[in-house]
Amino acid sequence: MTRHDNFHSTVVAWLKVALPLLALAILSTLFLVSRTIDPEDAIPFAEVDIADRIREPRLTQPTWAGVTDDGAALTIAAAEVRPQRAGGTGASATHILAELQTSDGGTAKLAAARGVLDTNNHALTVEGGVTISTSTGYELLTDALTAALDRTSLVSHGAVQGTGPVGQISAGLMEIAQEHDSDGTGSGRYLLVFKNGVKLLYLPADQ
Repeated sequence: MTRHDNFHSTVVAWLKVALPLLALAILSTLFLVSRTIDPEDAIPFAEVDIADRIREPRLTQPTWAGVTDDGAALTIAAAEVRPQRAGGTGASATHILAELQTSDGGTAKLAAARGVLDTNNHALTVEGGVTISTSTGYELLTDALTAALDRTSLVSHGAVQGTGPVGQISAGLMEIAQEHDSDGTGSGRYLLVFKNGVKLLYLPADQ
């Protein structure tokens, strides 16, 4: 009986040493196997991407947001933005989407193929089939437009055409801005103004 107890104690003592060592050996093998990755796979692509980024620095899918002096929220997003060369003060962007939310609850959204964001001059100039849609029901199209970053101001560079709540409209110029009182202070109301040869084709609601 004593011999059996001694044998059992000896086996238990050896297992206490052997089992932890075996576990460590298995873990070490797992770590060694997990690191057997060929580093050559990603290096060529990474080097090309880094070299391209250094040569042509850019941001992909950036978003810029701010609040104008009159309390409107302006958000600008783009597919890609690149800094201007030759001492330019801004950045060129492609596939631009912008949204202006005025303090009276109105919204104006614009989309353009390309543009320039100039933070020094507080302006976003867009071109290439610029579309403007407002919460009041206007859907407009123009070739180019400038939006101020520090105040509510969207001004087309030329002719604009589209539809509104009362029908089809065309004009030589369009502007969205805050209305001012007689003393020059902001009234808190925002206006969509058409100028220069305005033409309206009235379409009754039942048509």
